[in-house]
Amino acid sequence: MRIIGLAGWSGAGKTTLLTRLIPELRGRGLRVSTLKHAHHEFDVDKPGKDSFEHRAAGAAQVLVASAKRWALMTEHRDAPEPGLAELLTHLSPVDLVLVEGFKREAHPKIEIHRAANGKPWLHPGDPCIGLVASDVAPPPGAPGWVHLDDIPSIADAALRLAIDWP
Repeated sequence: MRIIGLAGWSGAGKTTLLTRLIPELRGRGLRVSTLKHAHHEFDVDKPGKDSFEHRAAGAAQVLVASAKRWALMTEHRDAPEPGLAELLTHLSPVDLVLVEGFKREAHPKIEIHRAANGKPWLHPGDPCIGLVASDVAPPPGAPGWVHLDDIPSIADAALRLAIDWP
């Protein structure tokens, strides 16, 4: 299994790019999974559902399964938030894992930057960024640049920069 990250500020277009990149990579015959970091409290469950009630009652994990999919929800309770390495151990093996977020972790990344955000570039302070995908050319010293809409080139770079895990 190989991993590559997509890092950028909120609103830069990471999720939009991912939804365009996944079909490109699948079209090349790759099995792809994603791992996304959320900076805020989120829930994939709904109040009133049995699985929600199980968690609310104190279950550490709840696995919900059907004929089409299964989902495992784990409550941290008072435990610290797990890091990228730990979370990757929970994924089934695939050819490539696209990691969205986790911009402070030390894994290879493609910086996603949108000028309209008005946010600073990440690459000057992160040696793990091997490429910038942006709607504008980055300043001198960037590790390389492709336009946000050049999905085939971003896919090529993702495959080139990805590392084996573990």
